[in-house]
Amino acid sequence: MHKLLVTGAAGFVGFHTSLKLLARGDEVVGIDNLNDYYDPKLKEARLNLLLATKDEGPKTGDFRFERLDISDRKAMEELFRRERPQRVVHLAAQAGVRHSIDHPHAYADSNLVGFLNILDGCRHNDVAHLVYASSSSVYGANQKLPFSVDDNVDHPVSLYGATKKANELMAHSYSHLFNLPTTGLRFFTVYGPWGRPDMAYFKFTKAILEGRPIDVYNEGRMRRDFTYIDDIVEAVVRVLDRVPQPSPPTPSPQLLAPVSASTSTSTSTSTCPYRLYNIGNHTPVDLLHFIEVIEQAVGKKAVRNFLPMQPGDVPATFADVDALMHDVGFQPATPIEVGVERFVSWFRDYYHVPQKVQVEVKAE
Repeated sequence: MHKLLVTGAAGFVGFHTSLKLLARGDEVVGIDNLNDYYDPKLKEARLNLLLATKDEGPKTGDFRFERLDISDRKAMEELFRRERPQRVVHLAAQAGVRHSIDHPHAYADSNLVGFLNILDGCRHNDVAHLVYASSSSVYGANQKLPFSVDDNVDHPVSLYGATKKANELMAHSYSHLFNLPTTGLRFFTVYGPWGRPDMAYFKFTKAILEGRPIDVYNEGRMRRDFTYIDDIVEAVVRVLDRVPQPSPPTPSPQLLAPVSASTSTSTSTSTCPYRLYNIGNHTPVDLLHFIEVIEQAVGKKAVRNFLPMQPGDVPATFADVDALMHDVGFQPATPIEVGVERFVSWFRDYYHVPQKVQVEVKAE
C-alpha cells in the first residue's frame, strides 16, 4: 500500500488509473481543476464514482479529492507539504493538438508551469517515483515507423507536442540534478469507456447515432495506434512499481575518432534515474477501418465528409513497445473490435441511448 498523488484524477486516464490503484488498496489523493475544455459534467461523474469507492469495503483504498490547478505554485507547494505522497502519477495537462493552435497560453500554463510545480514538489518532499504522461505527439514529423523511444524527437508539429517534449527534458534535468526518479509515458491514441468527447472516436459515435455526417481528415488516409484504456492503466501501474535506476555510462569514443552508432547515447535511458516508454497497441489501424468497426458496434452507417489534413496532425502513429515489454513484461493487445464495442456500450448507457437493433452493417 502506498500513498499516491494522482493529478488530473477526474480526467479520462486519471480516473481509470485512480480506480486501479484504489482497487489494490492504495491511498489516493486526487486533484483536478475541472476546467471546461470539455463537458465538466463528465468529469464530475467520474469523480463521483471515485468518491463512492469509500463505500466498497475495507479492501478498497482511500480516495480524497481537492479541486486544484497545478499551475498555482503556492497551492501545489502546500499540497505537497501537507500530503507528503510517496509516489506521484502526473496525468493533468491541457490536452488537444488542434486546440493548442488557437490557445497556446493554456498549454504554457498547464503543461510547462504546472509540470515545473510537480517536479519541484517531488524534489522537496522526497517523492520516490514520478510517473508522468507524455504523448506520441512528441514524434511530430518523424517518418520512420514504428516510433522508437530512442528516436530523435526534435521536430514537433504542434505546440502540444512541443510541451510534452519539454516535459521529458525538464524531467531529465531534475533526475540528473536531484536524483529524482522519473518515468515518462508516451501514450498512443487512448480510447474506451469514460473517454474524452474531443477525441475522434467519441465524435464519430455521437454523430453516427444522431444521424449527422462525420469529418474524416486527410481523405481518410490516416493510421493510428489505437490503445484501449485498460491496457494504458495496466502499463501505468506496472511502470509505477518499477522505480528507474541509472544506466551505466556509455564509453566515450577516442578523441577525434568518428562516433559510431554503437557509442551513441540512448534518449530513453540515462546515467540518472530516468526512463521513457511508449504505451501503444503496436497495431496501427487504418482510420476508415476504425470507422467501420464503430459502425458495426453502433449498428448504423456513417455519412462521411472527407476533408484535407489538419494543421498539427500526422498521417500515422505506430508504437515500438519492446522496451516496455522487456522491463515490465507487458504490452497492450486489446483488439479494436473489443475496445470499441465496450466504448459504444458505455456511451449508450451513459447518454441513455437505446441499445442497437441487431442488424449487421457490412463493411464496404
